[in-house]
Amino acid sequence: MSMHKLTTIIVLGIVAATSVAAPPTPVPRKAPEFSFFNPSGKAIALSNFKGKVVVMEFLFIGSMHCVRVAQILNTLKGELGPRGLQPVAIAFSAPHSEANQATVDSFAQSYNLAFPVGYTSKDSVDRCLGRSDKEMLAIPQVVVIDRGGMIRAQTGQQYNPLLEDEGSLRTLLDNLLKENPPADSPAKTAPPAPTKKTRH
Repeated sequence: MSMHKLTTIIVLGIVAATSVAAPPTPVPRKAPEFSFFNPSGKAIALSNFKGKVVVMEFLFIGSMHCVRVAQILNTLKGELGPRGLQPVAIAFSAPHSEANQATVDSFAQSYNLAFPVGYTSKDSVDRCLGRSDKEMLAIPQVVVIDRGGMIRAQTGQQYNPLLEDEGSLRTLLDNLLKENPPADSPAKTAPPAPTKKTRH
């Protein structure tokens, strides 16, 4: 068994063993203010992509399951990007796998990803997902946000085949790209930049 699979199983097993089932985070709901670091260390706000259909993939570096979803997003970016699709891949640390400038830069270059790839802390991911400590954390987490800034689909506590299948995801995104944002949708303001961790 590969290390990335073992890591994912360990993480899910620990969460399952120490928690009880919690109700899933409801959708649709307004996307929270959120920002992450790109490979150069610059903070990027989710609000920078306002008016686009955004697909965020929260992932573990080294997980081939996450790589497969990122490659699907890369394909869809090529097809639907001109219409307003914006994929974003955001890594966070798993046991024995750290997400930082070097690892996300290597990840993006290794798979020729033509969309923003960055990293953040697990706490930031939990806040963005609206996840409580009692919930399972399926990896990757895929979050789909419409032009109006509403989360319309999210992986949740268990694997969601509709958000990881190229055909199903293409259909969902095609429909969202046909929608217009609400005329009275207020402009988002950029959140404060996340605090960057330093090593001692």
